[in-house]
Amino acid sequence: MGQARILVVEDEVIVARTIASQLSQLGYIVTGTASSGKVAIAKASETQPELVLMDIILKGEMDGIATASKIREQLDVPVIYLTAYGDDHTLERAKVTQPFGYIVKPFTTKDLRIAIEIALLKHQLERDLRENRDQLATLLNSMSDAVIATNEQGMVTFMNPAAESLTGWQQNDALGNEAAKIFHIVDEVTGTTLESPVTKVLREQQVVYLGEFTSLITRQGKRVPIGDSASPLKRRLDQINGVVIVFWDLSERHQTKLLEQALEKEQELNRLKSLFISTVSHEFRNPLTVIQTAVELIEMQGANLTEAKKGIYLKRIQGAVQSMEKLMEEVLFMGRAEAKKLVYNPTSLNLEQFCRELIKDFSIIESSVCEIVFTCHSDHTDAVMDEGLLHYMFGNLLSNAVKYSPRGGKIQFDLICDPIEKVAIFYIQDQGIGIPEPDQARLFESFYRASNVHSIQGTGLGLVIVKRCVEAHGGQISVTSEIEMGTTFTVMLPLNSELSLTEANE
Repeated sequence: MGQARILVVEDEVIVARTIASQLSQLGYIVTGTASSGKVAIAKASETQPELVLMDIILKGEMDGIATASKIREQLDVPVIYLTAYGDDHTLERAKVTQPFGYIVKPFTTKDLRIAIEIALLKHQLERDLRENRDQLATLLNSMSDAVIATNEQGMVTFMNPAAESLTGWQQNDALGNEAAKIFHIVDEVTGTTLESPVTKVLREQQVVYLGEFTSLITRQGKRVPIGDSASPLKRRLDQINGVVIVFWDLSERHQTKLLEQALEKEQELNRLKSLFISTVSHEFRNPLTVIQTAVELIEMQGANLTEAKKGIYLKRIQGAVQSMEKLMEEVLFMGRAEAKKLVYNPTSLNLEQFCRELIKDFSIIESSVCEIVFTCHSDHTDAVMDEGLLHYMFGNLLSNAVKYSPRGGKIQFDLICDPIEKVAIFYIQDQGIGIPEPDQARLFESFYRASNVHSIQGTGLGLVIVKRCVEAHGGQISVTSEIEMGTTFTVMLPLNSELSLTEANE
């Protein structure tokens, strides 16, 4: 660092000249010498040196320490003290002015050069550090994201304007306060206060992120949905000296998301309405056509109609009416379910007895061409469930099993009651056409039918109704199927309606 410009402040003229000569020999430029504090301040302002060598003991009103303090206030110039005194009192006074060196007389030329080079280097590093800090502060202050920094105790040490705007706190008011007070966050859904990310970072010593549905409570009490991250500030690899939180306002994004969801829901509702109208119209048209045709045949044949023919036509009309009644019942059930008005009325019943009576009634009504084999694998089958919903549930599952099975096929209906897990498990297995794998994930969507049903009649509401009945009991339903090999539906329900399935498994 040769050619540095240095001011010498020394009240002993001979000593001042000696130091100036040494500096010149070392390649430095001496901008001048001064013997008093007042002259030193004036020459420092006039010559703009890069370093000042200051004798602590000066004649006049100001000693070297006071003079150095004045120069540091006016100029960004490093000071090295020269003194014949090394006592603690003098050293403590000198430290207040943050000198860049302290040389005890007498000293050698080498001592002088080392002190100067170190002081100039230290000053340059401090200047670079200040510039970097200024650049960082400018960057942070211009960021659109909010930034809060804390020390290792979790106290606020910095806030940028975006953080002031979002939290409602001014930096001057926030400094020195606990971060949890300034950055107060809650769960959007429950409203409960969440742990401060600063506390979490200081404890876990790693970056943490807030979960979804987190809101900031501003100083004015307003709730603002935010996203954020908190990172440790490290002095060394193993030492955290603070935390920085970066967060941003998600209000607009949430509003956009809500609008998108509302639009998607509206589009889905419109699609379901169109599908509902076309499906119901089609399903009503078929039985109405049957009824109309049967009536016309009866009218045309009149008195010539035999009792056998009349019975056939009446049976067709009766079947068509039953088909229409079933469709109306399904539509009304779905309407109640969608309006959250599905009545759930659990009562005590014996599941084995219920299943046997259901199969008996089902076989009479459906005139089934398939054999339904019921097997109960438990001795104790008492339960508390909604018998009406059970009829909907297993009536639909058995109807589907028969509908998609070949004539003369066998339907296996099994019941297992597990007293330890407190659940009833029902299996309905057919040997029918099966369900293609791509269709299995959508079986419980309204009006959806598998791609291989072809001309087999159906509305696509049966399995939706089954699922709603299962959910009303707090149960679960699953399906396994293989093309041309058959399908098995498994329904698991808690034995006691007072318990959800999760509670029953605990």
